[in-house]
Amino acid sequence: MASEGLSEAEAARRLEEVGPNLPPRPGRVSLVRRVANQLRDPLIVVLIAAAVLTIVTADFADAAVILLVITVNTTVGVTQEVRADRAVEQLVALAAPAARVIRGGVEREVGIDTVVPGDLLVLAEGEIVAADARLVQAVAFAADESMLTGEAVPVDKSAVPAGEPGGEVSAGTVVVRGRGRAVVTATGAESAMGRVAALLAPVPGLTPLQKRLAGVARTLALAAAVLCLVVLVLGVVRGQPVELMVLTAVSLMVAAVPESLPAVVSLALALGARRMAARQAIVRRLPAVEALGSVTVIATDKTGTLTEGAMVVQKLWTVDGEADVTGLGYAPEGRVERDGMPLDPERAPDVAALLRACALCTDAALVPPRPPTPNGARGGGDAAIESWTAAGDPTEAALLAAAAKMGLTRTALEREWPRVGEVPFDNARKRMTTVHREASGRFEVICKGAPEVVLRAPITSDDAATLRRAERRADEFARQGYRVLAVAAGQRSSLPAAGGPSPGLLPEVEEGLRLLGLVAIADPPRASAAATIAACRQAGLTPVLITGDHRATARALAVQVGIGGDDPVVMDGSDLDPERVPDPRDCAVFARTNPEQKLGIVDAYGRRSQVVAMTGDGVNDAPALRRADIGVAMGRRGTEVAREAADLVLADDELATLVTAVEEGRRIYANVRRFLVYGLSGGAAEIMVMLVGPFLGLPLPLQPAQILWINLMTHGPPGVALGAEPAGADVMRSPPRPPAERILGAGLWQRIPRIAVVLAAVTLGVAVWAASTGRPWQSMAYLTLATTQLGVALGSRARPGTRDNPFLLVAVGASFVLMLAGLYVPLLRELLGTEPLALADLGLVCVVSFAGYLAVRLDRRLHSERSATASTARGTGRNEHA
Repeated sequence: MASEGLSEAEAARRLEEVGPNLPPRPGRVSLVRRVANQLRDPLIVVLIAAAVLTIVTADFADAAVILLVITVNTTVGVTQEVRADRAVEQLVALAAPAARVIRGGVEREVGIDTVVPGDLLVLAEGEIVAADARLVQAVAFAADESMLTGEAVPVDKSAVPAGEPGGEVSAGTVVVRGRGRAVVTATGAESAMGRVAALLAPVPGLTPLQKRLAGVARTLALAAAVLCLVVLVLGVVRGQPVELMVLTAVSLMVAAVPESLPAVVSLALALGARRMAARQAIVRRLPAVEALGSVTVIATDKTGTLTEGAMVVQKLWTVDGEADVTGLGYAPEGRVERDGMPLDPERAPDVAALLRACALCTDAALVPPRPPTPNGARGGGDAAIESWTAAGDPTEAALLAAAAKMGLTRTALEREWPRVGEVPFDNARKRMTTVHREASGRFEVICKGAPEVVLRAPITSDDAATLRRAERRADEFARQGYRVLAVAAGQRSSLPAAGGPSPGLLPEVEEGLRLLGLVAIADPPRASAAATIAACRQAGLTPVLITGDHRATARALAVQVGIGGDDPVVMDGSDLDPERVPDPRDCAVFARTNPEQKLGIVDAYGRRSQVVAMTGDGVNDAPALRRADIGVAMGRRGTEVAREAADLVLADDELATLVTAVEEGRRIYANVRRFLVYGLSGGAAEIMVMLVGPFLGLPLPLQPAQILWINLMTHGPPGVALGAEPAGADVMRSPPRPPAERILGAGLWQRIPRIAVVLAAVTLGVAVWAASTGRPWQSMAYLTLATTQLGVALGSRARPGTRDNPFLLVAVGASFVLMLAGLYVPLLRELLGTEPLALADLGLVCVVSFAGYLAVRLDRRLHSERSATASTARGTGRNEHA
């Protein structure tokens, strides 16, 4: 039957026949194209020109070294590109959305790629349509088709009989109102979204950090070119061959600029995103990785983020008395009791009427535990579910569970009171209304929603004293941290118009209802919530609660988890002027907020130079998620609209995961700055040696091939390894970096020349001493300059003295061995123009090279002390760990 959807076997067969429901993907970049892209780099072009020059002048030794450097740099660049692309592909797979379908009469959630033609989709507000389909059932259904048509106004949709035109919904469109079911007609490349995707050519772009670094590299290249020109002129003036000095200048310029920086950063971002995914934080947009390091405010919602997200009805109130509900989670296990005695519908008709109305006025379902089905990955099967779960809104699922504890199931109730009309819940009305036909032919109208809406005339017709009692009890429940719903019902002999109620007729349908009672629903704080909020504060992040719940409920939770202290300032959404939002820094909790007010709060933070990471899960959260600096959606309970609008998806719905993502963002940014200190100080030292050396009696301190070999060995494996450094021990005990801070800001550019001077002074000192004593001074200068830079790499570790990041130790060791090979391996010695050193001279170089390690460690301490003093003076407490 169509209402039961496809069987699992048939779905698997069709999936094998038509393929996965995925848009056309761009072809992979070929290896030849990747190599060509690397060779187009300006600095590589300069090296190629230098290689041609050396071959023309028959300087084959230098030509061989240059070609080796080009080959190694290109290989490393291509390898990093491939690794980054693979990391991003894995993230795309992790972030793939899901769809709800009916298979074999059972509603279940499957990967969107397993949806096939003929599947029966279950669509509700906030979901993205998985494939082109035809509506067979629709209630107050409207879809946002702007991503296909450009039309911003939602389009109303209705079901039509098979074979008739109309009722089509397209893949990629968003359900903004109502609910429905639709039979899939086209998937993958055959769908509307697939046809559009086939026309698009993806344009790869750089992240903001990569763009800033590219600008820094251009500036450095220009400065290096000027200085290298000075070296060239000085050499020629002193009688050095023009060809040799041109080659020296070119080699020096290439060595002075860390040309591998963009590739290193790209790989660091991609691998950082993979590490986040391993910790349940799935990055949808790569720039979010770097932006996380600047987050100053975490604006969190309540349900499922700070709380368990498993709603449980615990108390019921009617005019005749109160009742307690036992049991945990969504399992219909427990009982409804009054004064410790279990209740049934006959003994407590008032409670039974309340729970019956709650069960009928819902769109959710309870999903029982089930074992895994075979071929879950490809055939649309599911993983094992060990406990009862909610399909749909968790609050409505809690109502169903409470009703089932009194023996009232929605399936049985709807057979006796079938639904004939409804208006779904929306944030503006703050209520949901359904209409049911009784056996007698009369109709019953049920309305549930926020107490401040339902407990008002003309919706309820109860006397003023009863409504005041209900309002007082609702306030008491809210202050105790409960989410409170009011439920009312009334009978009608007929409906206002044939076909059931519609939004235009709601005032007539909902008037004069009788109050059935209140439902108090608990959503306890997560066990980790208080510790997570404390970690936010320690990291200099300001946690703020923004919720649609009652202010008393929101305040109670804030006190429990530590937001705003023992007496948090709470602002109600009704107090927010749409044209002007007060300074949000004066408030810790925003309650009863609507989507427009959430946008205003985010904008208000932005105007005050705050960087906001905002969490959300619903359709109403999507605009604010898009506007926030970092939009964070919930992976388990979030709507597809929220996930599509977000930059980051928390697969486990844990706020603590966002804090770990912030730590990862800070770690990546610190490692980029660490690489800059290392690479630029080494390049600057090489230029200093070449500039000052001739004035100390060293005609040509280093040969071109030696410069290139040093650059290859120091900027290669050790430089990449620095990008994998762990976070510093105190990285989450310091405030975030200012968003406007330059990549070389916070004193970083001052550190580079200080360290470079030490490296150059040690190198020149060894060379001058060796020349005066008749030793092979150029070879000693070559090894000293290289090993002092390797010492800087070791001194730049985030956690020196530990076994963290062993790859750096291996990389430094390998580079050192290859530097020695340049002295003792005949072929390399001939190419580089070096001489072997005596054991005593080698030992001397190794000892003095320790100055590189000491220089970066002492400078780091000096820099930290200066930063701390300046930060204390500014009152920020900022520290620097790069």
